[in-house]
Amino acid sequence: MSPGDEHDYRGKDQGSRSDDPYSTLGGTRQTRTRLPDGDPGHPHARRPVRNSRSLVTVTAVVVLLVAAIAIANRGGGSEDAASPGAKGRGTAGSAPTAPTGTKPVQGKNSTIASGFAHDEQGAQSAAANYAVALGSAEMFTAESRRSIIQATHDPAVAQKLQDDLDAAYSPAFYKNVGLNEDGTTPTGLTFVSRTVPVGTKVVTMETDAATVEVWCTGLVGLAGQDSTKPVTGTWFTISQELKWVDGDWKISSSRQTEGPTPVNGDNRASTADEMAAAVDAYGGFTYAR
Repeated sequence: MSPGDEHDYRGKDQGSRSDDPYSTLGGTRQTRTRLPDGDPGHPHARRPVRNSRSLVTVTAVVVLLVAAIAIANRGGGSEDAASPGAKGRGTAGSAPTAPTGTKPVQGKNSTIASGFAHDEQGAQSAAANYAVALGSAEMFTAESRRSIIQATHDPAVAQKLQDDLDAAYSPAFYKNVGLNEDGTTPTGLTFVSRTVPVGTKVVTMETDAATVEVWCTGLVGLAGQDSTKPVTGTWFTISQELKWVDGDWKISSSRQTEGPTPVNGDNRASTADEMAAAVDAYGGFTYAR
């Protein structure tokens, strides 16, 4: 995630508003994307189309990735907390992204946005940005993975999560996703792992706790002429339990489910060289409501 044109996001604490059930049936809230500096004039990258040859491969890769995260996060939070009937503030409704009067996030914790507002929109922004970081290629390197976990998670759960992930990202796991057993990328290839939030939805909201769902699409695979695991697209939803800790939103637990998945379009799949070049040329986003 490269720095966007961020500004100060930390606003006045708007306190708790937790009187009415927060229904998930009224639609989803959307997320405003702030483009990073240094990318003007670039057209949108083409979305690769999944073909029958790569279906088995991408399924295996996704299962492995989801399994690693699921192992690390199991036991956190209750299913009841994210259910449509859970108590929270207001009633969800379909609403376009609009200026809110709260400036976008400026703070950075390493390369991850921080300093989110102590309100519903701050929680959504935190969840979206954390989803990006946790789905990045940097998670496949031990040192950067630990930095990401420390920046995004409640200190009360961070150490155990780090230990669980260190065990999950094993030589066998790396080999199964096409990397070398030490997690490095084979010579001549470019490893791609990116998560792109499509929208966010607040399921519950309290003064110092929130449950936020982030609907995402993702890219995963190896780009290059000799790749046996081409870059393919995935769709999934991440549910994050957030706590207000030391002046910022942090993840206390999370879980991931498949979809919602749209019908594939008829776009031409890019060549291996085009995909590798796009990964190098296009940076990520900072997300804010």
